[in-house]
Amino acid sequence: MSRGPGSPIGLHRVVEPAGVLPQAAWRLDASPELYDDEVRVRVERINLDAASFRQLSEAHGADGDAVRREVLDIVATRGKMHNPVTGSGGMLVGRVEEVGPGSPLGLQVGERVATLVSLTLTPLRIDDELAGWDGHSEQVPTDGHAILFGRSIAAVLPDDLPVPLSLAVLDVCGAPALTQRVVRGYVDPTVLVIGAAGKSGALSLASARAAGARRLVGLVPDARERARLLSAGLADEVVVADARDPIAVDSAVAAALDGARADVTVVCVDVSGCEGAAILATATGGTIIFFSMATSFAAAALGAEGLAADVTMLVGNGYAPGHAALALDLLRSQHGVRQLFEQRLDLELSMKE
Repeated sequence: MSRGPGSPIGLHRVVEPAGVLPQAAWRLDASPELYDDEVRVRVERINLDAASFRQLSEAHGADGDAVRREVLDIVATRGKMHNPVTGSGGMLVGRVEEVGPGSPLGLQVGERVATLVSLTLTPLRIDDELAGWDGHSEQVPTDGHAILFGRSIAAVLPDDLPVPLSLAVLDVCGAPALTQRVVRGYVDPTVLVIGAAGKSGALSLASARAAGARRLVGLVPDARERARLLSAGLADEVVVADARDPIAVDSAVAAALDGARADVTVVCVDVSGCEGAAILATATGGTIIFFSMATSFAAAALGAEGLAADVTMLVGNGYAPGHAALALDLLRSQHGVRQLFEQRLDLELSMKE
């Protein structure tokens, strides 16, 4: 039985503090009974965002059991997966279990879907104590339920791709969409992607190429990542530097571009302290897109001011119209993108063995 009308943005699920949006709330009501415009999803797999998983793993010295216990504690305490340190969450895959009579999402019971909104605002309950997860990978098999609001976003999973692969792509599908939009605003731009061999980095490179970038530079942290990116063939130049070292990054990019800087810089790393490098590596009048949840936006703004850097800085919004379809199409059409994604998933599997 429906609990009656609810707010399309989920205000009725906020437990505390009163008067805030679900994402900003400390705790949500994750009870399974639906309001009229809601959808309940039986959760099969959670994808923790990279910054959150790194923080949890480092905080517990890569002790998988301890990571698992903390994730369980966060969800039980907050009614959602909202890492209190990074402020980030992730997304999930599951099957539609029940649809409220007033839901505008167009979902049908039994469809397998991926949520395209953050777990930081999605009511979530875990029922299996994460018994099938060892705490050593971003993808978390589980059983539980999640609630989608009237204004939530979800995509029906494609039949031609494995679920873990689809989940990995859809988790970062906002990156290529915004990259495409920004690159199209320049004429033959040079694009730098920091963290280029990662998931959002690979998609951003492919999207920038399709949008008309003249030259693509990928920055990676070590020789192993460089070899992977070169094998994928997504960048014209691949440079190695620690993204937290602004002078090293600036020197590496300048050497690759004959003294020039990038017109568009896309930051896709999951570590903090990369703001200064992105600013120095970007040309006057250029644009920086920060897709990392580890970004300090105060450091970015004040750093640019202190360097007298005339650059536009954008926060990577995880939503853009058509972003899921764009990301999946890039995966299907660009062999190098799929190669890097599959390598990432294989690495996660090997860590479990």
